[in-house]
Amino acid sequence: MRAVVITTGTQGDVAPYTGIGARLQAEGWKVTFATHKVFGDQLESCGFDFSPIPGDPAALVSSQAFQSWERSGYSRRSARDQVGRIKAIIGDVGELMYEVAGGLIDAVPNDTDVLLLSGTAAPLAYHFAEARRIPSMGIYWGPTEPTGQFPPPMGGARSYGWWGNKAAGHIGLRITNKAYVKAVDRLRAQLGVPAAGYADTRRRQARREWPVMHGFSPTVFPRPRDWRRGMEVVGYWWAQRGKRWTPPAALTDFLAAGPPPVFIGFGSMSPGEVERLADLATAALRKARLRGVIQAGWAQLDARNDDVLTIGAAPHDWLFPQMAAIVHHAGAGTTGAALRAGVPAVPVPVTIDQPFWASRIVALGVAPKAIPFCALTADGLADALRLAVTDPVHTAAARAVAAAVEREDGAGRVAKAVARLAERGF
Repeated sequence: MRAVVITTGTQGDVAPYTGIGARLQAEGWKVTFATHKVFGDQLESCGFDFSPIPGDPAALVSSQAFQSWERSGYSRRSARDQVGRIKAIIGDVGELMYEVAGGLIDAVPNDTDVLLLSGTAAPLAYHFAEARRIPSMGIYWGPTEPTGQFPPPMGGARSYGWWGNKAAGHIGLRITNKAYVKAVDRLRAQLGVPAAGYADTRRRQARREWPVMHGFSPTVFPRPRDWRRGMEVVGYWWAQRGKRWTPPAALTDFLAAGPPPVFIGFGSMSPGEVERLADLATAALRKARLRGVIQAGWAQLDARNDDVLTIGAAPHDWLFPQMAAIVHHAGAGTTGAALRAGVPAVPVPVTIDQPFWASRIVALGVAPKAIPFCALTADGLADALRLAVTDPVHTAAARAVAAAVEREDGAGRVAKAVARLAERGF
């Protein structure tokens, strides 16, 4: 039996799904990842088959519109301005998805039994699964379905009340769907099936109770009670280490040379102003009298002195538990990995759903505060770090949340759902 994971986007849109892939492999499935070429070596090092699809996500996050969106942040923006800025990047996202549509058919092996569709790929790839009558399910790292319980994550953390949140969620879906319209039309034409609109597709999914497994912890956010049947919150699925990875000597030597340092990283975000950001991070660590490990990431940060080490990629499950605190951009996958580590955090959300996850970290007591990237200063970061590492409230909260998420078996629940789906068929 072969399961194919289709995903598009950045590192955070790929790495968490390796946890599902590993669990399925352990239960006898062949697992293929269909995603961008840049992730091929990483996925093959984890033991998965790899099938490339077109598109360069690094070019997307480096685009002028995306850079402007990231730098603007959310904290000082009205809802109308946020919507306007989202619309500004729809064209860039649409071009990426149009490229994906051109190669998706060839990327899916003929012997595929089940398709697993990420939240970024599903609005396009669902049409392929439906046309070819291949059983499929959504595997989303964050909530996209409208609910009255919280605002759409893409719109930040501010609540508009029950009906306002619900309405904002539907508006958000319709806006983001515009990025997929041309790609869906292209794919359906290639498949030889009639055009299909957004609303009709959602109605078909609801009638079929199309399953969507959400890979975040119910401890962090419980399943909304107004979601339709078939949508579940199952717990995190943890990114896998490449089989060839070993920690570099410079990193192990640095960790052994003093007290636990602070991790600072922004993942696949590319917020610009690299030198200023590296200097800011170094100054904050110096003010707080803390050592630091800075991850270069797609922003290519670089800062070095006796108390600061810059590193490349490193598995979060290995690195984070050795830290005194974790400064991160509050992406969904990094948030989960940081919570699992059981150490305090300081979220610095940049854009997209990050303010939403940052607000949850603070609400859980794991972080003293969130600092929007657009408001980040050395003094502000130093103050937050001092609180994070010295206030026992945050340490206790971090350990309690870590124990809770470790008990959950998100990948196992997905594997059971995949087995039921394969048995039931399309």
